[in-house]
Amino acid sequence: MTEHLELDKAAQELLFTEARTANSFSPEPVPDETLRAIWELAKWAPTAMNSNPLRVVYLRTEEAKARLVPHMAEANQAKTATAPVVAVLAADAEFHEHMPRLFPIRDGVREYFAGDDAARTHTAEFNSALQAGYFLLAVRAAGLAAGPMGGFDRAGVDAEFFADGRHRSILVVNIGKPGENAWFDRLPRLDYDEVVTLV
Repeated sequence: MTEHLELDKAAQELLFTEARTANSFSPEPVPDETLRAIWELAKWAPTAMNSNPLRVVYLRTEEAKARLVPHMAEANQAKTATAPVVAVLAADAEFHEHMPRLFPIRDGVREYFAGDDAARTHTAEFNSALQAGYFLLAVRAAGLAAGPMGGFDRAGVDAEFFADGRHRSILVVNIGKPGENAWFDRLPRLDYDEVVTLV
């Protein structure tokens, strides 16, 4: 079915069909320029009203990762400690402050979200989760492996890295070149006819 896609086969493999979640990483460093390039690509994918609520904290030093590791689930601690870079992805609860610049075609969006906590929270959480998916694809587009993890103490991570309460962690992602025995066996996916209904 790949002939029905505009993306060439090599890119399909890089981003989707051959890409895997890495569970170990080589010590090869990830340059700052690559980390910037990941965001510069991921930022273009869509969010509601161009809200862009995702925030990224890159942890590169041993000292920074040591602050995170105790908050990770036990099964995630060793691989987090040894990854060259770890990204903590968070939703900005005050994303609406940027709306006049990000969505200038409609007046009053900042004020609307400022006055509706439930709508602001939902928009931040849902759209930052969308952006987290885009971020993972951008990591792969950089030729790196990503190890996304939801197994961590969110309250602990938020207290450690986002003490002002403005940001809420949603995902931790190990980033780098895969190390030895990086892959679990490939797991199955649901087929088209199991998930798609044509109406």
